[in-house]
Amino acid sequence: MPLMPGAEPYHHDGGQIGVLLCHGFTGTPQSLRPWAEFLAAHGLSVSLPRLPGHGTRWQEMNRTHWEDWYAEVEKAFEDLQGRCAEVFVAGLSLGGCLALRLAEVHGPAVKGVVVVNPSIASDVPLLRLAPLLKWFVPSVPGVANDVKKAGARELAYARTPVKAAASLPGLWALVQADLAKVTQPLLVYRSVDDHVVKPTSVAIIRRRVPHATIEELTDSYHVATLDNDADTIFAGSLDFIRTHASVPLQRD
Repeated sequence: MPLMPGAEPYHHDGGQIGVLLCHGFTGTPQSLRPWAEFLAAHGLSVSLPRLPGHGTRWQEMNRTHWEDWYAEVEKAFEDLQGRCAEVFVAGLSLGGCLALRLAEVHGPAVKGVVVVNPSIASDVPLLRLAPLLKWFVPSVPGVANDVKKAGARELAYARTPVKAAASLPGLWALVQADLAKVTQPLLVYRSVDDHVVKPTSVAIIRRRVPHATIEELTDSYHVATLDNDADTIFAGSLDFIRTHASVPLQRD
């Protein structure tokens, strides 16, 4: 099925430090493309895959579930492992949840984690009801494009595919249950004004991963990687990687 223009995955072969970026639910790699290009320009190897069912039509996404999305980032992680000495993982919203799951599963093989407005809890009424709604409606209004910056737009579905959303509680429960396994350095960015993900997710992370560093974003909504605080995220994540990497970055 044809991709939306701009929804293509992004890959860059740089130095011995790799970074896997995971985009959000109903979104596309476009939401993280500036972040990926920033890290690539500073010498990192970067992988930004397109999650299955995303970037085409919401009807196709209804034929996928969280296991498919996780399998895609797992494959990208293993590819980076084969080419890099160290690998960091990062993500936005659902992508943050997937990044945390990679850290739980792979332990020390994940050098560090950066998440932006991560979604790990059933705190959105619409998504919480998805397991029931899927029997009655195929889609509901979308949750995409929560961006404060004038002129900035997220490339994402205008509708939320309910069957796909109904698989989210299973992933959230799994990630929450294993959060104690996230012993790697963890940097969390949280928008003070987020109209998609409630504060519950970051509160859970704060409680169960006490070593996490949590930074507040005061001038962005949910898709902060395209918003007014994007430069803060990009520079902060690079400093985080420089601090925790065992090998030096190689500037392109």
